[in-house]
Amino acid sequence: MTNQITLITGATGHIGNVLARKLCQRGERVRALIFPGEDTTSLDGLPIEKIEGDVLRPQQLQPLFQGVSKVFHLAGLISIMPGKLPAVHQVNVEGTHNILQAAIQAGVRRFIYTSSIHALARLPHGQVVDEQTPFDPNNHYGSYDRSKALATLEVQEAADNGKLNAVITCPTGVIGPFDFRRSMMGAYIRQAIERQPTPYITGAYDFVDVRDVADGLLAADEKGEPGQVYILSGQKITIPALLDAVLKATGKQFTRFHVPLSLAQFAARFTPYYYRLTHNTPRFTPYSIEVLQSNCDISHSKATRDLNYQPRLISESILDTAAWLLEQKLGKAISDIAL
Repeated sequence: MTNQITLITGATGHIGNVLARKLCQRGERVRALIFPGEDTTSLDGLPIEKIEGDVLRPQQLQPLFQGVSKVFHLAGLISIMPGKLPAVHQVNVEGTHNILQAAIQAGVRRFIYTSSIHALARLPHGQVVDEQTPFDPNNHYGSYDRSKALATLEVQEAADNGKLNAVITCPTGVIGPFDFRRSMMGAYIRQAIERQPTPYITGAYDFVDVRDVADGLLAADEKGEPGQVYILSGQKITIPALLDAVLKATGKQFTRFHVPLSLAQFAARFTPYYYRLTHNTPRFTPYSIEVLQSNCDISHSKATRDLNYQPRLISESILDTAAWLLEQKLGKAISDIAL
């Protein structure tokens, strides 16, 4: 076992906890940055060191980096809500800046940043989204997109200027087991298990298994070139086809009903009011609708060529997610779902 420490920020999240599991399997010493009071259930049973801290408080970060040789920076806020979202900008942009500066000061050997496919400029249908697509800090679709683009450009600048040995990855829509925080796509599968009515709109997107993203991050650390960007995409699938796959995986009939796009767009006008009343994020927001209508012809050929990245079929992801969610519902221990 190496004496050098691997630091994960955002370790309690979907990608973060799966990455932590894989690193522990490899015998690496893992340290996780935990926001004060954060639920760490997703890390239960893992032999990792947990240190509380806030990416927005630079003075709390220096002790965190003692003995750290490489950093996987995943901490961030995701939001599909409309309007300006100061907290999203603060955590994703200012927080990344603070982590970057701490890593540079500590002289870490390697820095792997998890950006997002949403940080890239939207291309019209008919064009393939790849690593030649520029990051768009002026993206008008959402605060999340802009924040990830701004943060990514700062990481890229640090790498290009030789300040840090940094690599950037851009996952697409993440799906898969170990979804402790109940992502939107995890909610779809959970509704099927519980046989709840499921509304959907016509659309499609590229979804990737969380385990493949974690493998992509590890490969980016081992093989990625400093300053390079690697898209970690999976498989493009329509929402009706995804729900068909859920039905096949669970064997449980559930009611699904198509919501016309015009009706969903009208309802999305009222999402801020719904959120204020219920404190729950609605399924249809202007952002979520736009994503499902956008160009999702996304290539991971560069990651396959340079990192030997080989994502699995979405049907396998859905099957394993359903099995894991069922275990959670029944209160069973997590089975040996392959990482």
